[in-house]
Amino acid sequence: MLAGLAGYLLYRRRWVRAPLREVVKAPPAFGPALALEYRRILVPVVRGQPSEDALDVACRLAARRGSRIVALNVLEVPLDKPLGEADPELEREASRELDEAVALGGLHGVRMLGRLERARSAGPAIVAEAEARHSEIIVLGSPRRELTARQVAVFGKTVDYILRHAPCRVLTVASETL
Repeated sequence: MLAGLAGYLLYRRRWVRAPLREVVKAPPAFGPALALEYRRILVPVVRGQPSEDALDVACRLAARRGSRIVALNVLEVPLDKPLGEADPELEREASRELDEAVALGGLHGVRMLGRLERARSAGPAIVAEAEARHSEIIVLGSPRRELTARQVAVFGKTVDYILRHAPCRVLTVASETL
């Protein structure tokens, strides 16, 4: 124990250069530590609790750093219809979800942009949006599932696609199912 105390005294004198009774503040973050300060966050938004939980986590991340969030809702258009043609009721519902997401961002004091995208599949559309916006993290909501032997995708095909192809970090928020 005495050897440990002597080592600590030597460390404080030689490298920290501060008396024992003085409280020394840690140096500011440089290098890899700055990578965790996300400035551009992408959150896919759909109706349901998993998406709300992911949005809440993203807002808390963004509020700490003054970041910007892009809330993205992807309307999946079937192959037999043109991309420009979408169900007006689905569009209204998607716009309502985006408005609620922007309002939640306002409550947290976060700058948020709502974006509606039409695509054949949600996974590639989300990855393309993350690339186009140079997103640093994608925050996804996913319901917790019981795994079965026949299950191919752990979270679902969209989340698994994003986890495999995303150009940035991905945070998956698992929600409790009711």
